[in-house]
Amino acid sequence: MAPQKIPDRVLPDAPATRPLERFWPYTDLAEEPSEDELAKLDPDLREAIYGPLNLPFSVSLRFPAFEGERYERAVHLARASDEYSETESEGRRWHRARFFTHDRPMRLRDLYLIVATVPDNEVLINDRRVPYARELWLPLVWLLIR
Repeated sequence: MAPQKIPDRVLPDAPATRPLERFWPYTDLAEEPSEDELAKLDPDLREAIYGPLNLPFSVSLRFPAFEGERYERAVHLARASDEYSETESEGRRWHRARFFTHDRPMRLRDLYLIVATVPDNEVLINDRRVPYARELWLPLVWLLIR
């Protein structure tokens, strides 16, 4: 018995309906994300999509909005950082300030002294939670202050 021949063409010669010509509704979007959009991405997601970044050593401070007169000063110092972003999570506003510590470590220290007592604040090394970030890494950065 001869094997059955599979037809080359799957579609019929005369289709029953005509396809609609539609265009993508967002034709004006940029092909590449902006620097602000990249800064707001989660570091793990950014690395998975674009590969590892070739950035210098950095320390990031992440802190929630808090009550008091020091809050405005903390936000002002955070906005003066090398990279700054605000996010909303679980009904709270979070601020993340990233500092490349090679040139001016005093900016990082000034902000840390304000937000160190704020509950739920985080110190991130190269955007990662690492053990002893407060106890070891920050004092090493303080050694750069002249």
